[in-house]
Amino acid sequence: MQKIGLVADAVADLSRELTEKYQIEVVPVKMDWPELEALSGNNTFQKMREMEKKGITSFGKTSQPSPKDFLIAFKKQLGSFEKIVCITVTSKLSGTYNSAVQAKSMLPNEEKERIFVVDCLNASAGEGLSTYKALDLIEEGKNAEEIAKELEKFVPQAHFIGMISDPKWVEAAGRMTHTLAEWVRRAQKIGLRPLLGMKKGTLTSVGIKAGAKSIPAALLDELEKKTKKLREQGKRIRVTIAHGDVEEQAQELKTMIETKIKGMEVVSVTIIDDVLSVISGPDAILVGWAGI
Repeated sequence: MQKIGLVADAVADLSRELTEKYQIEVVPVKMDWPELEALSGNNTFQKMREMEKKGITSFGKTSQPSPKDFLIAFKKQLGSFEKIVCITVTSKLSGTYNSAVQAKSMLPNEEKERIFVVDCLNASAGEGLSTYKALDLIEEGKNAEEIAKELEKFVPQAHFIGMISDPKWVEAAGRMTHTLAEWVRRAQKIGLRPLLGMKKGTLTSVGIKAGAKSIPAALLDELEKKTKKLREQGKRIRVTIAHGDVEEQAQELKTMIETKIKGMEVVSVTIIDDVLSVISGPDAILVGWAGI
């Protein structure tokens, strides 16, 4: 039996290659969107675009995994690993963390003691960074309790910014206030690109970009500014990218980061999970980073 296994939720936007290589159990988050199911498209974002072309006004609903979903994941991992570290999306936006904690409470005492649940206070590209950090700590030989404590310290060091094409999706999902959504719309009309990010686990406006030729260029400029101090300290920086079915732009951003900013490594470029797509909408690009 291996020492430490990981459980994550689908919002972390981890690549299949990573989850298979390290036997990470991913708990799906649920989406309910009947109007979307009949539309053509290879992924949720393509179907969303098709829906807009047809003039269909509809928004999907999401719900966190149930305690039973986590219970299944925990039991599976406990069969292969001595201890489990579970990392969840921010509890400020989802009940996923609570479901994981409830699932742990349902287990016998000897199994409860083998599970550690961590609220990463982040999502998507930002959330995935905690999984990479956990893998680093496992490789360093830390035990599960030490890893959980280190991850809690790491939470404020993992950052996330993003740009969305249309705020109507995140507003309809209840993850952005109408006031903030209106501000984003007004800014876009006059050629400004609002930046969204996480502050203490809550999605909010974190800045605005003017004069950027494209979303990748705007995100590159912001990333360079926000990591300046870390780079001056000689820190290497790990970067994750998630996108709303704009693979070409996401890969363009990856190339720009690795060629124009020294000391940065882009470890993943993934499409945003189906459930988070309900919030971000098509064409969004999200970037996470942390010093390592």
